[in-house]
Amino acid sequence: MNNMLKPKIPKSKSELPVRTAIDERIPTISAEGEGFQQLGNVGTRACPYCKSSNIVKRGIRQKKHEKVQLYICRNLECGRTFTSEDSKGRRYPIKIVIEGISYYNLGFTLEQTCKILKQKFKVAPDEQSLAKWVEQYKPLCRYERMRSYAMKMYRPKDVIECVTLAHKQLYNFRYHRAKTRLLLEEFKNKNFRSLKDFLDSVSSETPHQNFLEGERMSEVRSKFDRTDMIVKSKQNFANSLTAFALKGARSNKLRHEAVQRFMIANDSVTVATEVPVLIRKEDVEHMQRVLGFQIVDAETGISFKNRPEREKKENGELPKLLTGHIDLVQIRNGSIHLLDYKPNAAKEKPIEQLTWYALALSRLTGLRVFEFKCAWFDEKDYFEFYPLHVVKKTSGKKKRNVRWRDGTKASIPQDNVLKTV
Repeated sequence: MNNMLKPKIPKSKSELPVRTAIDERIPTISAEGEGFQQLGNVGTRACPYCKSSNIVKRGIRQKKHEKVQLYICRNLECGRTFTSEDSKGRRYPIKIVIEGISYYNLGFTLEQTCKILKQKFKVAPDEQSLAKWVEQYKPLCRYERMRSYAMKMYRPKDVIECVTLAHKQLYNFRYHRAKTRLLLEEFKNKNFRSLKDFLDSVSSETPHQNFLEGERMSEVRSKFDRTDMIVKSKQNFANSLTAFALKGARSNKLRHEAVQRFMIANDSVTVATEVPVLIRKEDVEHMQRVLGFQIVDAETGISFKNRPEREKKENGELPKLLTGHIDLVQIRNGSIHLLDYKPNAAKEKPIEQLTWYALALSRLTGLRVFEFKCAWFDEKDYFEFYPLHVVKKTSGKKKRNVRWRDGTKASIPQDNVLKTV
């Protein structure tokens, strides 16, 4: 079992694809770096007694299985010392709670999960405690409804396929086989069979050399026309899942990994993470010529982030290949959702990056761009838009109507500016 829990890292590109161990299938948090580093990770931003935000760190309290950060309120009328809300009433660290729930949702029994936690952390809860955690977080971890059906399809070790891809840097592609099959049985999602076929082929048919040669989609600045597009700002279940997953991330570098691993194992709609996609110059030209998409302006061309202006492609010329990795792919409500986790999402606008992801996955799967939605998010905000509205422009002077947050209706002006509802 010890060997099974250790993730394998490829020593060379020739060893790819590499199937990682079961430990790669859950949101793992390093056992090092005890104590919390950021207020955002501990779930407290104010004093629980007087609600003052003027709080500072004040040492560490040693509990039986972990060290807990203490805080002191600087309000002169209060001055009390307290710990974060996340640590109250817990005997075990939050990382053990998260991993226990994740292992259980993979299909392991309560007894098997406790044994795995014991080997990994040297301490483990009893089966009764683990059962209480599963019941407590059932409203958050909605995959629990699908678990019994998934167990009839796959063994716990085979529920999630994991492959480490060395595409200039390491990416952990994860694909939830059982969840994908179950979601495609829903009537609204029945036409997405080609997405499953694509995800099935990633581990064996990904052209790794192309990802070493192609330009990155996240660096492209193609200056999409935003006349007909609208970004909707709203609250989504992904915000709650992210807030909980981040409680186990001990550093900023682990945030992406923690969110991806928790959502692939525990939510009911995320089917894959770090999905490799690419699109060729010929594909873009076909979309512009045959489908009438406005992707690259022949006059302005395209440029790249953090590169001098002189390197801008002339006459609208595209690179031969554009590549990228989608953070999260979800299937829900008759659409395929492409999500990008962005810390401080309210300050980000990765519209071009997500639109390129949608165009690439559309070409790779044969699905229409109409069937994709794109979004970026963090634990507080969620922003969503249709990539089709970015590249397909309406004919004539027809205006689009929207309903604002206060309930009023309005026509969107036909200006090339970003409009957030």
